[in-house]
Amino acid sequence: MPEDAGRVTGEAGSESSRSSRSSQSDSEAGLSARLRQIPAVEEILGRPFVNDLERRAGRLLVREATREALEAWRKRITTGDEDALAAESLEPEIALRVQAQLAPSLRAVINATGVVLHTNLGRAPLAAAAVESLAQVAGRYSNLEYDLAQGERGKRDAHTDRLVAKLVGAEAALVVNNNAAAVFLALNSLAEGGEVVISRGELIEIGGSFRIPDICAKSGATIREVGTTNRTRLADYASVVSERTRVLLRVHPSNFRMVGFTERPELRELAQLAHLHNLLLIEDLGSGCLLDLTAHGLRDEPPVGQSLKGGADVVTFSGDKLLGGPQAGILVGNRETLQRIRKNPLFRALRVDKLTIAALEATARLYLRQDLDAIPALRMIRAPADSIAMRAQRLASRLATLAGLTVELESGESVAGGGSTPGQSLPTTLVSVEHLRCSAQEVACRLRHNRPPVIARVERDRLLLDLRTVLDDDEEEQIVRAFGQLTVERR
Repeated sequence: MPEDAGRVTGEAGSESSRSSRSSQSDSEAGLSARLRQIPAVEEILGRPFVNDLERRAGRLLVREATREALEAWRKRITTGDEDALAAESLEPEIALRVQAQLAPSLRAVINATGVVLHTNLGRAPLAAAAVESLAQVAGRYSNLEYDLAQGERGKRDAHTDRLVAKLVGAEAALVVNNNAAAVFLALNSLAEGGEVVISRGELIEIGGSFRIPDICAKSGATIREVGTTNRTRLADYASVVSERTRVLLRVHPSNFRMVGFTERPELRELAQLAHLHNLLLIEDLGSGCLLDLTAHGLRDEPPVGQSLKGGADVVTFSGDKLLGGPQAGILVGNRETLQRIRKNPLFRALRVDKLTIAALEATARLYLRQDLDAIPALRMIRAPADSIAMRAQRLASRLATLAGLTVELESGESVAGGGSTPGQSLPTTLVSVEHLRCSAQEVACRLRHNRPPVIARVERDRLLLDLRTVLDDDEEEQIVRAFGQLTVERR
């Protein structure tokens, strides 16, 4: 190879390298120039549109949204997705960011799943009377802890003690923030440092990792397990009673059922054994059923009053399940035992606020007046299958008029939910909807993003609507509008 050839090649390579570096430098210079065109935060905040937004939404939120929008703009320019923009083009993005920050996270939804006490959707919706009572108390001062007759300090649980106790035939009642708290408080007050005897078949876990063994351990009591998973006899309890025993605990299974060769003592037998040894019997009923709902298809949910008549000293249950009220844990029983529980310093840490008391008191009054259809959860559970079928037919007829939808009716099942009545269902009529171009999952997703969100079931790539849990005609209308919007978007 000639000597000059190597020299020429080297010079050409060097020139190419210089050209590449020059091009890179020009690119970097161009990027820097575009980034320098991004206005400062204060410049954006001084614009009339942003000033007006600030007056309506507050300076803190608008400043934060402006910084986020500018940073997003900077990233888009850096990655080449966007060139420099005029400042006014940023204003809609800032407004959207402010709107997103101000939008409530907790929102009302339409429950078309057929699960009456849907834990993820807030369990029992409150009665109109409870909502009204809550609103009256929330916006004003109240006699929460003031005795109007005596003109001196009172006790907040006085408002619910009398009504709830009357409902179930108890001497007294206490209210805390949920049933887990009620069980914990009862065990801590009555069995700390001693033993709690419980059947192995009742060491349950329900939603949210609420485990009976864990609650007992945290209460300071020691569990003494008796019997086997499926069979526990009265003699099993009697054989372990000692000077350390404080409580016999009976737990309603709530979210599961054992079938086949099962056995456990009657409540009255356990009560007699407990009282023979000067022990206390606590029953955790969980769901808080106040009525016999067998005629409506829900079996094996003993009413609270029945447990008290059977000899239980304390019964605990939830306020927002089958009772149909606000979230609460309710303890009922004899006055002396409940006074011991009330004196526990932890009662103050677990007590409820004025809003819960107002809603629970109003719900209790509906029971006392026998106005059961005014309680939404009970109205849904008691709704006749033929009335749901008529509503389903009406909704199906309206949806069938929308382009791109295939709508059919089919028999199905609703459930109580909320850890109540496992393995039992209520007959219903389902509205099955298929979209011409969207999968059932995609339709369900779009319905969740509707305002208000519509929550439905998806089974075998079909979207199913169960009107048992759709509250009223207005919610039905909202469902039709949601599907109407969906069909418009997909054209």
